[in-house]
Order: sequence, then structure tokens, then C-alpha cells
Amino acid sequence: MFCKILTDLSSIIRHHGDMDCTKCVSKGCRTSSPCQDNKSDYLAEYQSDDIRSVTAAASSLVDNNRAGHLSRLQEIIEYMRGMGYRKIGVAYCYGMEKDAALLRAQLAAAGFVAHMVSCTVDRVLETEVDLSKSKPVVSCNPLGQAAQLNRLGVEFTLLMGLCLGHDILLQKNLAMDFTTFVVKDRVFRHNPLQALYDTSASTID
Repeated sequence: MFCKILTDLSSIIRHHGDMDCTKCVSKGCRTSSPCQDNKSDYLAEYQSDDIRSVTAAASSLVDNNRAGHLSRLQEIIEYMRGMGYRKIGVAYCYGMEKDAALLRAQLAAAGFVAHMVSCTVDRVLETEVDLSKSKPVVSCNPLGQAAQLNRLGVEFTLLMGLCLGHDILLQKNLAMDFTTFVVKDRVFRHNPLQALYDTSASTID
């Protein structure tokens, strides 16, 4: 065991401090001999009220053998209930508006008030976002979505199919906690994990 830990440590050192847990042999963090131990830097934070409420709500989704028995939507609904949320925001891609309407109905049936904000809110044009463009077509507007959700005072926001990059801008500007319901993947029907098993589409030339 000690030799395996040394192997893991030397691997980390060779990579100038980079970490790649997938190459670890000992998996000491799963037993009693982790290759590093920095928990004194942050462990006390788990006892703060806001973090304890999140960890408790998260644990309720997997404890008592519940892991694997709830869909992503069911987990989100139970998490929001555990956190005491009622006023929910959904930032969705206009291309998923029919799906967003179904989500709104599901959230309403579960007792939530859902504020659905499309990526085309405020009708911002591409020429206003990117001055190098010349066609005045409607642009995705993640800053507008964030501003609207902040203004509405929603307690929690779900991201639904936003373009890569736009989701980052939205997350940087939201004033509340959020999670992703749907990740956009136009090739694999919004299941990006599939690219890892389809060698024809896993890399770009």
C-alpha cells in the first residue's frame, strides 16, 4: 500500500502539481490513506448554515438506497422542496420552448411557481452583441436572462439547453443558486456522455 501511495505522489510531482485521479492506483482517498490531505483548509465551512442545508438536501436524494431511483427532474424537485424553494426560474433555449412548457407544467404540478425566461428576452440583435456582424437577427441573450431572473427575485434557477458559452455568462451573472436540467448536445439528443462511446464523434480533426 505504501509503495502505491508513493507511486501516486511521484506521478503528481512529475506533472508539476497537476492532479489526475483517474490514473491513481491506490485510491487511498476511498480508504484511509489519501495521497494528499488539505481538508483543514475548508472542512469547517461544511458546518455553516447555508452549506449544511445544501448537503442535507443533497444527501436526501441518495441516502437509504435512493440513488438510481430518481430521474434528474425528480431529484431537482425533491432538492428544491428540501431547500424550501417555491419561486423558481428557468433559463431556457428558445429552440426548446415546447419542452420548456412541459417543464413549467411539471413544476406547477409539484407546487412551484415557475418563471420561464427565453434566451431571446428583450430582443437583442446579434449586431448589438457582436459589432463585427452585419445581419440584424435576434441573438441569444444570457445577460438579459440573468438580469430578468435577478429582477424577479427567484430563489433557484434551472438551466435548460443553453448554448455553450451562453450558459457560462448566465451563471456568472445569476444572483441565486442554480443547476442544469438539460445540457445542449445537438448531435446526441442532449446526452453529451454518448460522445465518449462513439469514436466517430469523440474528437474534432
